[in-house]
Amino acid sequence: MKEYLTIALTKGRLVKDAMKLFEQCGIRCEEILDKNTRKLVFVNEEQKLKFFLSKAPDVPTYVESGAADIGVTGEDTILEEQRRVYEVLDLGFGKCRMCVCGFPDARAMLDGHARLRVATKYPNIAREYFFNRRNQTVDIIKLNGSVELGPIVDLSDVIVDIVETGSTLKENGLEVLAEICPVSARMIVNQVSMQMETERIRGLIRRLKEAVAT
Repeated sequence: MKEYLTIALTKGRLVKDAMKLFEQCGIRCEEILDKNTRKLVFVNEEQKLKFFLSKAPDVPTYVESGAADIGVTGEDTILEEQRRVYEVLDLGFGKCRMCVCGFPDARAMLDGHARLRVATKYPNIAREYFFNRRNQTVDIIKLNGSVELGPIVDLSDVIVDIVETGSTLKENGLEVLAEICPVSARMIVNQVSMQMETERIRGLIRRLKEAVAT
């Protein structure tokens, strides 16, 4: 049995909601929300828990490798990174949608299964959707910044991206053409940790599940 369970949290807006949920389960770590701290690892000695913050794409990597026993990150990251981890719980916050978006006239190309240029931060998700679910040939263009620029500057016909309110799309004349999947924050667990720390981890999952339901 490990002395500590280690939890990797995604930096940014998911942290506050994640810690609020943990607090409902009786788990506190106020330091992690201190914007002025330079600490990298935060410890709850009483409950033998360690927390650290990471960029979203790295969370599944830490969990798969065992550097973290548990991770909290978005479903989009889990699907894109394709790591060997157990996805155990929908935490119910950070809700949005993964969508195909573009100018209205791109709908005919999409519906007609024409060959499309697809700009996205999520090439694996886009590839799985178009190749496996739609059997449609596309050219995928990986971008790291504002993918909405793709159709605007004629780099791509459509984009695959997360849509929360749709306001950025609307302001740029774009719209949702198809929904790929819903996205929210999820809890993932290292496969070995789930076997070695079953009681502790399943107990935490149970308490979190009860908190999500309230």
